[in-house]
Amino acid sequence: MPKATPAASHVLDRVLVMEMVRVTEAAAIAASQLVGRGDEKAADAAAVEAMRKAFDELEIDGTVVIGEGERDEAPMLYIGEKVGGAPGRGPKIDIALDPLEGTTITAKAGPNALAVLAAAEQGCLLNAPDVYMEKLAIGPGYPEDVVSLDKTPTENVRALAAAKGVEPNELIVCVLDRPRHADLIAELRELGCGIQLIPDGDVAGVIAVTDPDTTIDMYMGSGGAPEGVLAAAALRCVGGQFNGRLLFRNEDERSRARKWGIEDFDRIYKLGDLAKGDCIFAATGVTDGSLLNGVKRLKGGRMTTESVVMRASSGTVRWVRGEHRGG
Repeated sequence: MPKATPAASHVLDRVLVMEMVRVTEAAAIAASQLVGRGDEKAADAAAVEAMRKAFDELEIDGTVVIGEGERDEAPMLYIGEKVGGAPGRGPKIDIALDPLEGTTITAKAGPNALAVLAAAEQGCLLNAPDVYMEKLAIGPGYPEDVVSLDKTPTENVRALAAAKGVEPNELIVCVLDRPRHADLIAELRELGCGIQLIPDGDVAGVIAVTDPDTTIDMYMGSGGAPEGVLAAAALRCVGGQFNGRLLFRNEDERSRARKWGIEDFDRIYKLGDLAKGDCIFAATGVTDGSLLNGVKRLKGGRMTTESVVMRASSGTVRWVRGEHRGG
């Protein structure tokens, strides 16, 4: 049976869908001025400030449920911060955001840096603590639960290959290039899989499984839990499957999770657990990547941006090319 399409939200109207692109565009343009400058913190701070200003121009009563850390760790866009220009009177919206997904990438002028956000009605996005999450993602068109974090990487590769009608060595798996993934990479190599290692930016890595042009079949490995929610919101709009399981290194991280209402530390979260109902996902490229081109500067101080905005209820994916006057 085909999955039920989420009902359109009256809170997330069509105007707001396109307004979200303005927010990610603003953050991307600000961050792009620091591409290749070697200063991760300055690039992130520029994106944060620009995104916050853009939010304040929207007629919404927004709450950041995934942001730049908790209030005592982040000067702006922290978890629980109110954003928007209509507090108490605009539509109540929960927002997950990463003003600069790929700070190191940006500092080194690498690929796939993005400004990203997801928005949904109040209570529809998981308040994920800022811990690691084990992630597993595949694109649309496969039987439900064909892959699962309850299976080993080898079992998942073989199951997906069988569902696709190919041999395991014909699959390509995307993995973050981190020392912690050495055993995973060795296991995949033993199967003969192609592995696309990415230096950073696992939101783009997860979304890549939905685009046949990337040739990526599966995403595996651990990364930030907040980025997991953002990626899940995108997959809710375009299809695909996602499993996520929170990883805790110490009791302090477990305590922080309890603060956000998480008690089952071994739970496997699926798409509907991370992003429910109708939701919007928007991203703008900062640097060129597999998903989007980065900000380009033209003569006369003008700039171009490339963005994507998706909505779960309609399944609509819009690619937006913007041209902007220089500031």
